[in-house]
Parts: sequence; C-alpha cells; structure tokens
Amino acid sequence: MSPTTLEQKTVSGPLDTPLYAAETGLTLELDHLGLIVPDLTTGRTFLETALGITQWTPITDDPTLGVSVQFGATPGHQLTYELIAPFGETSPIANALRTGKHILNHLAYLTPDLEASGERLRSAGCHPTGDPLPALAYEGRRIQFWMSPLRFVIELIEKPGHCHNFSQPDSKAGK
Repeated sequence: MSPTTLEQKTVSGPLDTPLYAAETGLTLELDHLGLIVPDLTTGRTFLETALGITQWTPITDDPTLGVSVQFGATPGHQLTYELIAPFGETSPIANALRTGKHILNHLAYLTPDLEASGERLRSAGCHPTGDPLPALAYEGRRIQFWMSPLRFVIELIEKPGHCHNFSQPDSKAGK
C-alpha cells in the first residue's frame, strides 16, 4: 500500500456497539449527540414534537462550563441527545447561537482514560479546544472537547459505563 492510499475498513453492527482500538486497548462508547439550542424548553419541545422524544433527565446548570444541559432519549434508547443552552452572559456557546454555525455541535464518547484517548485523538490529527474540566452532568468527572481535522467536534467523557437517568412524563389527558 502506498503512503497516500488509505486502507478501507468496514464497520458494522448496532449503533450502541463500542468502538475499540486494538492499538491502545481503549474502548469508546457513544454517549450522545450534542445540539446547541437558545433555551432548553424550545429544544425539548422541538425534539418531542419532531422525533417523539419523551424521556428526559433533570436539567443541569453548570456555571463552570457556562451551560445548562438536559439529555433526551429516543424510544428504545437507540440515541441520546444533549440539549445545550447558555448559562450566564459569558457562555462559550453564545457565538454558535449568534452565527447559527456548529449548532449540531458534537459526538460524545465515554472513555476509561481521558489522557490515553486524548493522545489517540491527537495522533489522528485532532486538537484540544481547551483543558479537561469537571462536568456536573457527569458527577464532576472530567470532559474535554477536540476539533477533528474533518472539522467536527468530539467530546471525551471520563466516565466509562455511565447511564443517564431518564424519566417518563406523566400521562396527560387527551394525548
């Protein structure tokens, strides 16, 4: 194989199958797809109406990260969405809302080792957007965002095996 030829790899299996890198022994599990919204109520209403999402975690306001977040699951829990709204005047997502860019914000993966997974991303050409920070939505475990060379964002969450606590809405008359 010449140095300019890329090896083609076929990946199959359900979406909840963890990614495994044989070179490092690390497993990354898809946790959620992050969406930036102007406010959580607007985002929640849209996802409930358009996609039938009815299970939600409690809202988490995180002043350290400058965001409020809430997770919603599709029926059957095939995919979890994270709604991300600004918390405070200096929220780091204000520019995305103002410009309308990067609203479909990131794919997030759980990892047992933030440093080793970060080094794996760095060796693939990714660059950290900042230092690791504790996240209240993950009981203070560290998260870190990375920009890929393909211009999409990857979030690493140092919380292997984490499960969001969703609740069913109360049944409503007429629905």
